[in-house]
Amino acid sequence: MSESIPTAIGEALRKARARYADARPRSRERLQEASRVMPGGNTRTVLFFPPFPFTVVRGEGAYLWDLDGHRYTDFLGEYTAGLFGHSDPIIQQAVRRALDKGIVLGAHTEAESSLAAEIQRRFPSMAQVRFTNSGTEANLMALGIARLVTGRSRIMVFDGAYHGGVLYFGDSKRTVNAPFDYVRGEYNNVAASLDLLRRHGGDIAAVLVEPMLGAGGAIPAAREFLETLRDVTRAQGCLLIFDEVMTSRTGPAGAQGHYDVRPDMTTLGKYLGGGLSFGAFGGRADIMSEFDPRRPDAVPHAGTFNNNTLSMCAGLAGLTQVFTTQRARSHFARGEALRERLNATFGEHGASMQFTGLGSIMNIHPQSAPIRHPGDIDVSRSPLRDLYFFFMLENGFYFAQRGLISLSLALSDDDLDSFVSATERFVGRYRKILDA
Repeated sequence: MSESIPTAIGEALRKARARYADARPRSRERLQEASRVMPGGNTRTVLFFPPFPFTVVRGEGAYLWDLDGHRYTDFLGEYTAGLFGHSDPIIQQAVRRALDKGIVLGAHTEAESSLAAEIQRRFPSMAQVRFTNSGTEANLMALGIARLVTGRSRIMVFDGAYHGGVLYFGDSKRTVNAPFDYVRGEYNNVAASLDLLRRHGGDIAAVLVEPMLGAGGAIPAAREFLETLRDVTRAQGCLLIFDEVMTSRTGPAGAQGHYDVRPDMTTLGKYLGGGLSFGAFGGRADIMSEFDPRRPDAVPHAGTFNNNTLSMCAGLAGLTQVFTTQRARSHFARGEALRERLNATFGEHGASMQFTGLGSIMNIHPQSAPIRHPGDIDVSRSPLRDLYFFFMLENGFYFAQRGLISLSLALSDDDLDSFVSATERFVGRYRKILDA
């Protein structure tokens, strides 16, 4: 870029943020009030963006309304957890029925085993299932049992991965990560992964991997990468764990079905509770049998709300009545088609931007060079991503400030067409900057 282009980007972004702030005085005031009782007025870091986030007061279908009266078409989909939108009638009915029967029952219920059976049907790698309250908990439990059954201590992860609030392997120098002994590899780098596994294989209990890096930029795995991990972990006696907290929505059997690679264990979360708090982990029967309380040496697994009736009933209704196997296939295809349309728009106008992703999950990157791992992302162009974010907000579309989009079932074809049209307007307005 020439020196004048970064100046133009900075000025355009400054003006966009100023327009955003001027149009949302009540949200600004709300954050100031919240800051008195929460650090930065925030209890979930990812939702904050400067100058301040807007405050949502209502959601319906695929739409959100903020405190200042703006309506947004929701393309964030609660970071993939909001697959069903904000008011699916089947989900709502399931929750109401569960409420009518009692909220905290403190006992086994019918819904939990029915939901487990449906998950097992969808994900053959999960011969048996246990529930948790979040994907973070699911990953912690999977890693814990992997260390126990293998008798090894180390965990292999990949740069840019996010496996929960205490399992973050991005570029932050300050984390509160669980104190496991980690070996960090480069995503999609087959040769480097082989080298690490050969050097540390005897100490590695599990390889924990996302079939698509979610928070790392919606970067899909190369098939060869996952197949290599499968072959080598099997040969070396360590477990392969697929974190499908995000990617379980990419087809009827998740990303493992898409790639036709079966891990030893799978972790789930997000939408599978019907939009309520949810997590699950499962895998081979010989591994999961360690938790069987009928055994005298059973491994304990606690969690007051693991089988909470609202999540169990909403999740069961969602999988069996809404996100059926056929709907999962069509939603995957819908996402693929949208990403192709958006990338075609950038290509037609010569704009150095692209969406990466898999199915209904994607991420904007202001560059045309291929992206196979987070190190390929040109962070110097991130102000262009922020400019796109604020432009789309101004045009009534909401997604993550970092560029993540996850499509809900509630979005209409008109919503998708409007999003593409708004992107075309963005390219037209900032053509000179994007071509640089």
